[in-house]
This record gives sequence, structure tokens and C-alpha cells, in this order.
Amino acid sequence: MDWDKLRVFHAVAEAGSFTHAGDTLNLSQSAVSRQISALEETLQVPLFHRHARGLILTEQGESLNRTVREVFAKLAMTEALLTESKEKPAGRLKITTTVGFGAKWLAPRLKDFLDQYPDVQVQLLLDDGDLDLAMREADVAIRMHPPKQPDLVQRHLMAIDWHVCASPDYIKRHGTPTRVEDLDSHRLVLFGEYRPPISDMNWIADAGRRPGNPRRGLLEVNSVAAMLTAVKSGVGIAALPDYMHGEDDGLVRVLTDVRAPKVDVFFVYPEELRNSKRVAVFRDFLLAKLQQRG
Repeated sequence: MDWDKLRVFHAVAEAGSFTHAGDTLNLSQSAVSRQISALEETLQVPLFHRHARGLILTEQGESLNRTVREVFAKLAMTEALLTESKEKPAGRLKITTTVGFGAKWLAPRLKDFLDQYPDVQVQLLLDDGDLDLAMREADVAIRMHPPKQPDLVQRHLMAIDWHVCASPDYIKRHGTPTRVEDLDSHRLVLFGEYRPPISDMNWIADAGRRPGNPRRGLLEVNSVAAMLTAVKSGVGIAALPDYMHGEDDGLVRVLTDVRAPKVDVFFVYPEELRNSKRVAVFRDFLLAKLQQRG
């Protein structure tokens, strides 16, 4: 099988159309279509079902795409390791973490890392779901839970604390809860049900209540950053991870003696990158920055 045709096939399989794959590969739609037809002719099997709304992989196409994904993932990892300088860390480092942590805590600190290691190019992928490190969707991850895949290396970074917060305006209008049971009469801002980035994200909905009888939120939103914005605007009270809340944001901490669930944060990467200098220096950078956390 021709490697160029397999590369085109993989792009089409991921994009779901000749046009979008052509945009990715900088090829015309007709050129992409010809490559796929030639590959199907060589293999003597159809790889796609063609219909008006796009392309769907056939059973044979699914099988080929799984293999091609694995091959290209391994090639990408090998290329990264081969291009890394023996003298100093170099090359691209794809980092993934949750949207809230990445935008609020990590992104503002990356300048120091890039200044220290100018030959490393960082690609930051923010996603509240787990990207597949084994398939090289990212090189390293900062996750709010232990890795589920057994073949990943993990390093505990820190434990997250929670701050139950409200704006001064909200406190003025609705008062200050002094017991967790007081939340029954307050307006809560909760995380929406779609892929919460941290387990027990809505623990204040259950705190002090009978099991299976949570409080309802006045506002539910699937973004920790939006929760913070809503609390600042006076919508209600929210429990926010400590990396989202600082002394300079003007919020009032309430229920400071309430026991919150523990959230451990891990630095995770594939076994193949254990000896990567880029990974090692980024891990050490994180640990140094976290020691400065106040």
C-alpha cells in the first residue's frame, strides 16, 4: 500500500468528506477523490459509503483506519523523539488539560516556560474530556483524576481545595450562609451535566442533604470560567476550585469550615516518552510553579 494514499485515506476518514480532507492536506477535492479510488482499486474493497451528507467508513474502512491511526501515532512519537536535541529540550510539546485549569492557571505561566526553553514549541489543547495519549492526541496531560489507562506514567502534582464564594453584592442582598444547611435558601451556580471536568463538581448541591435529594441550581453552566463570571456578577453562590479564585477577584469566601471532597491532580504521559527531555523539563517546571502556589 502506498503511504501517500494511506495518508490521504486517514485524513478523509477523520474529516468525513473529501472537501475537508483536501483543506487539511492542501489538495483539491478531485485529487483526494482520485487517491481514495486508487486505494480502493488496489485493495479491491470499498472503504467508504458515499452519500449526500458525507462519507461513512465501511467495515473494511474502519479496520484499515484503526491500523493507520496506530501507525501514524507511532510515527509521530518516533519523529518527536528523533528530532529532540541531545543537548537540550527541543520540538513540539502537545499539552492537554481542562478548560478552566488551562485557561486560568496554566496559560498565564507558559511564558516563563517558553522563555526558559525557547526551542520547545507548545501546543495547548483545552478539553474537559480526556484526549487519548496512547493515540498521540496529546503528549502529556494534567488531569483531575488518576489515569484510566494502565500503560500511562503518572505523577501526583497537587490536591485541589474548594472555595465557596459569593459576590459582596449577593451577600448584601441575600445574606451570608453560616451553615451548609443554609444553602437551601440560597441561589446556587452549578456545573451543567455535560462532562464535568472534576468529579464531585456539584458537591454543594448535596452537602447537608439526604442522599438522592440534591439542591437545584438557579444557573447551571458547563464552564468553570463562566461559573466564576456568574458569581462575580451576583447570580449566586458557587463552589469553585482554588485555581479559579484569587484574593484579587473581589469575591467573599463563605462556609470556610465545610469539609469538601478531595481532588487529586496528576501529570500523565505515555511510557514511550519517559526519557523525553521536553516532558521532563515541563514536569519539573510544573512542580516548581506549584511550590509557589499560595
